[in-house]
Amino acid sequence: MNLTNHLIIAMPGLADPMFEKSVSFICQHTDKGAMGLTINRPLEVTFADLLKQLDIPLKNDTLSSRFASTPVFLGGPVETEHGFVLHSSKHASDSWGQSLKINDDLSLSSSRDILNAIASGEGPDRFLVALGYAGWSEGQIEREMQENSWLNVPADNEILFNTPYEQRWESAAMKLGIDIHLISGDIGHA
Repeated sequence: MNLTNHLIIAMPGLADPMFEKSVSFICQHTDKGAMGLTINRPLEVTFADLLKQLDIPLKNDTLSSRFASTPVFLGGPVETEHGFVLHSSKHASDSWGQSLKINDDLSLSSSRDILNAIASGEGPDRFLVALGYAGWSEGQIEREMQENSWLNVPADNEILFNTPYEQRWESAAMKLGIDIHLISGDIGHA
């Protein structure tokens, strides 16, 4: 199964502190491995803070106040100094830099150009910024799925962009009709 454009939801028994109660959006899944962004682990930095650190000026006070509460996420443990922007592809522009098209609605960019476009009010209308990414080697994510470490569900833009981050784990599981809190964290065999 190709998990590109899916959310993977950590099972309650997943003890890895990096992924405990996490939801990751899989940006790319091939026979060589998978790459995704954890979407519910905010850092102690806002998008406005990040822009300030990068010396990218905001166009106006409206954007400044909006981005003052927009979290930046820990996308995963790999290359945490590298930023990624998951964004809507609607009205995409070549001036945003190179992007990986995930589907008709979503793209992933890592260029400073997209940050400049957002700060100037000319970027995508919906976006999520993460530092670092989660990576799985060849066959790893498939093994973890078989070991019941993860549930998966097709991605939902409502969860990606509108659901408060502290509700994303439960909301993603509810897309499957599952109350994640009712699943035992114990693993056993009958």
